[in-house]
Amino acid sequence: MIDPLIDLTLRGLLSALFAWSAIHKLRDLPAFSQVVRGYEVLPVAGAPLAAGVFPVVELMVAGGLLAPVMHFASSVAAAALLLVYSVAIGANLARGRRDVDCGCFGPARRQPLSEWLLVRNGVLCAGAAVVGLPVGSRSLTSVDVVSAVAACASLTMLWMSANQLVSQWPRMHALRRPS
Repeated sequence: MIDPLIDLTLRGLLSALFAWSAIHKLRDLPAFSQVVRGYEVLPVAGAPLAAGVFPVVELMVAGGLLAPVMHFASSVAAAALLLVYSVAIGANLARGRRDVDCGCFGPARRQPLSEWLLVRNGVLCAGAAVVGLPVGSRSLTSVDVVSAVAACASLTMLWMSANQLVSQWPRMHALRRPS
C-alpha cells in the first residue's frame, strides 16, 4: 500500500509526461508517421495508423491516471505502452540502428536511439507499477495537494532537463573531440 501523497505525485507526473508526449506527436502527425516508419518494425502501410493511435492512447492514459477510478487500468496501459516502445527501441539498438529518431516527444525534437531510452522507460514503467498499487486510506490535506503539485512540477522539470541533456550528449561529445 502506498501513501496517497506519493500516489498523487506519481500519477500527476506520469500524466504530465504522457500528455506532453502525445501533444507533441499530434502537432505533426505526418512527420510522426515518418518517425514510426523509421523504426522498421511495422509494415510501411501500418505506420500512419500507428502514428495516429499512439498519441491518442497516450492522452487516454494521461487522463485515466488522473481519474481515481481509472488509475489501475491506466497504470497497466502506461506500462504496456512503455513496453511496446522499449521493444521497438531495443530491436533497433540490437540491429545497430542508433540513428533512428526515437519520436518520444514528437518529430520536432529529434533524439537518436540509445540505451538511456530503455533505462528511462524502465523507470517510467516502475512508476506505473507503483501507481497500480493499492492506495492507503489516509485523507489528503490541502498541504498534501500543494506538495503533490509542487513535486510534480519539480520532477517534470528535472525529468525534462535530464532528458534534454542526455539527448544532446552525442553532439556535446562530438564537440569535445579534437579536430
